[in-house]
Amino acid sequence: MSGIRTYQNLGTLVTRLRDDLNASDLVLLYAYNRTGKTRLSMEFKDAGKRKHKTKNPTGTPDTLYFNAFTEDLFVWENDLEGDSVRRLQLNEKSSFFNAMTELALDETIAGYLSRYADFDFDFTYKEFQQGKETVSKPDYVSFSKGAETNIKVSRGEQNIFIWCVFMAICERMLDGHQSYQGKRYLYIDDPISSLDDNSAISVACDLAKLLRRAATRKDGNGAPAPIKVIFSSHHSLFFNVMCNEVGRRAEGEAKITHNRYFLHRPGSDGAYTLQATGDKPFFHHVATLAELQRAADPARGKLYTFHFNALRSVMEKTASFFGHPSIAFCLKALDNEEDRALFNRALNLLSHGAYAIHEPTEMGEDNKELFRRILREFIARFEFALPGVVAAQPAAPAPAPAPEEAPAQ
Repeated sequence: MSGIRTYQNLGTLVTRLRDDLNASDLVLLYAYNRTGKTRLSMEFKDAGKRKHKTKNPTGTPDTLYFNAFTEDLFVWENDLEGDSVRRLQLNEKSSFFNAMTELALDETIAGYLSRYADFDFDFTYKEFQQGKETVSKPDYVSFSKGAETNIKVSRGEQNIFIWCVFMAICERMLDGHQSYQGKRYLYIDDPISSLDDNSAISVACDLAKLLRRAATRKDGNGAPAPIKVIFSSHHSLFFNVMCNEVGRRAEGEAKITHNRYFLHRPGSDGAYTLQATGDKPFFHHVATLAELQRAADPARGKLYTFHFNALRSVMEKTASFFGHPSIAFCLKALDNEEDRALFNRALNLLSHGAYAIHEPTEMGEDNKELFRRILREFIARFEFALPGVVAAQPAAPAPAPAPEEAPAQ
């Protein structure tokens, strides 16, 4: 397919992304979960601290990153014995917290947090031995709400707090704090797990504003000193808001140059593909259907039982879009009542139980043919245009009304 490039491993993909950032300010990546986004972010970070005769003779790390490893630096201590002192413990061994005492982040964190949540926080610091030096680093953070102290916040609230810490650190880096000299890149992977859509939109808008500042950053002498950024996400709404926000600009603002890609791992051989998404909005359900269409191709695809889960999910989203509570709405569009019953049984049975995505099993031939029939009918009935796969399907003719039966005699 045109517009798709293949990279045999993470190393070659990282080289491509770094080359992209030589010519643009920002790269936006959309990818499904389990594609390898976290591994890609770590490979990008590792590439930036390898010694190079001309580019990096000292091996100084050039990337500040946020990913699942960043979130794992914060672990709950739930006081199982006393059941009263609950706090979020920080990993003292991580260099992520090295400069937090000097950075004076509390006010900046609180400024961000107040936009998304209604609880307060308090860092407790501790002296740690680091080599021959003694340094002060945050030991843990406790939370409160009103008069209630030592509260346990939800997973979503915990994640948004960690994100606010990172945003505050980013601000210090853009300010030119000495702790971040040598950093040239920001890599941000999936920052909004467990957030509702409203919070996701708010976070995306704030992040886009920060990235605009990174792209237009200047040094102390007024010379351009941009921080280049890679952002990746599996969250379609978040990705679309980010695309829209970085694409628009107010009068007098500098243009942000950026590339948008769909990142995919088509097989288990370690190869990756990048497909430019252009200026069009990227819709998760359409991309999913495109993937299912490829998997259903008898010549080149391979169908696994978990593909029934994906198809059912798209049908549920379609029904919800039209204001209906279940996939029965999508099945009613089919002409044949026998097919409707068969498809309903198949989708209910084959998208649950032992057909979980964690234990992928190739479909039997009968189920493959059934899956292809359901997918073909669904795409045709709702006239989906799938990117890089098929054009919009012609509208299927509406079923003729059934003749009224004569009253029983």
